[in-house]
Amino acid sequence: METKDKNNQRSETEMLARVAAHALSDKKGEDVRILDLRELQTAPARFFVIATGNVPSHVSAMSDAVHEAVKKMFGQNPSKVEGYSNAEWILMDYFDVVVHIFQKEKRDYYRLEQLWADGKEIKIENKE
Repeated sequence: METKDKNNQRSETEMLARVAAHALSDKKGEDVRILDLRELQTAPARFFVIATGNVPSHVSAMSDAVHEAVKKMFGQNPSKVEGYSNAEWILMDYFDVVVHIFQKEKRDYYRLEQLWADGKEIKIENKE
């Protein structure tokens, strides 16, 4: 299990999730959330970052912003990006962090926050 180090610092994985969340917020993403799934044995990642965009071009722009921010801060590209061409739901896989960017109807339909309600929501603070 990933924890804070001796100096109570956040893990790099948690920092990546926070950078992604801030990038989404900066692009006017709505209802941006980070779910900490580290204590759930069946979780496919340690963190989910979830946000809503208004229209396909907004969802795509949010995805581009996450890609740029994570690349700049961590030098990482997502291992996989799905849904970019129609931009109803874009999934960006950074192994331990999975970013989900939805149009509202898709987010309401899939309800990831409810499916993974046992995870802990992390408060998104001002930029670090």
